[in-house]
Amino acid sequence: MSKIFLTDTTLRDGSHTVSHQFTIDDIKNVAKALDEAGIDIIELGHGDGLTGSTINYGFSKYSDYDLIKAASSVIKNAKLAVLLIPGIGTVEDLVKAKECGATAVRVATHCTEADISEQHIRAAKEMGLFTVGFLMMAHLTDVDRLVEEALKMESYGADVVYATDSAGAMLPKDVTEKITALRKNLKIPVGHHSHNNLGVAISNSLAAIEAGATYIDGSLSGLGAGAGNTSTDTLVAVLNRMNIDHNADLYKTMDASSKALVPALQSKGLHPHTNLDALMIGYSGVYSSFLLHAKRAAERFNVDVRDVLLELGRRKAVGGQEDWIIEVASNLAKNR
Repeated sequence: MSKIFLTDTTLRDGSHTVSHQFTIDDIKNVAKALDEAGIDIIELGHGDGLTGSTINYGFSKYSDYDLIKAASSVIKNAKLAVLLIPGIGTVEDLVKAKECGATAVRVATHCTEADISEQHIRAAKEMGLFTVGFLMMAHLTDVDRLVEEALKMESYGADVVYATDSAGAMLPKDVTEKITALRKNLKIPVGHHSHNNLGVAISNSLAAIEAGATYIDGSLSGLGAGAGNTSTDTLVAVLNRMNIDHNADLYKTMDASSKALVPALQSKGLHPHTNLDALMIGYSGVYSSFLLHAKRAAERFNVDVRDVLLELGRRKAVGGQEDWIIEVASNLAKNR
């Protein structure tokens, strides 16, 4: 199976959740953590795209350009992307975004209106930006029409084309059908962006990968419009369990949620969607009641509770073997 490239949209799609009120410090902290975690593309800006801060869509706390400058000052490896919806953002806006540090753009249109993206995609390529065609609300059209529109974006010069489930309305079989058709007909890579409205964002992302998509979106703790996006944290864990190649580090991705995103949300009276403790129990494959004991042991011996859980999983510990928890934590401390 091909290597998967992850785009995190916490600072763009997740912006809807905070009414576009991420601060400069929020942007720096989350972007830096995502970059250090090995995320390939970090998307930021107003939830409705470049220059979406208007009375129609809601005003941001800061301009997109200030946010781009803030993120670009801390990102060392990832591509820094903006979303551009023709009719909201313009080519001139994109030029300024590049000057501020953007290195990628996702040009988004309704799934039957790719033709309005031509000037934007062509201009982005002339600027040297990594350029993604983003076909939104992909559930609203049939496979043949979606392929027709994707081929237009490919002809304009897009590096990748996405089938985007903007409404969270697609099921795995729908994703399989549409991604399979795009892979069959396009010469460029294909991507998928899921929302979790029906509770199948991870399943849809996996269906997309199995059908040949190599670019997959997520957001920390699933933060995003509606019910949120595929959880980047969970997706990385699942990809690891499936031995699918990617660049992200699980612990660092989880830390980006718990140490960078969560404080930003709590300062606004909000809470994340993903329970990272539950994620780690599933990833380790240990008895759920071990968690509290493992946390206490990890604190006692000053070790990472995740390492304790992983070792218990490797030992295939079951209920009744709680004595192992102290032993594991003690051994980790000794071997540190």
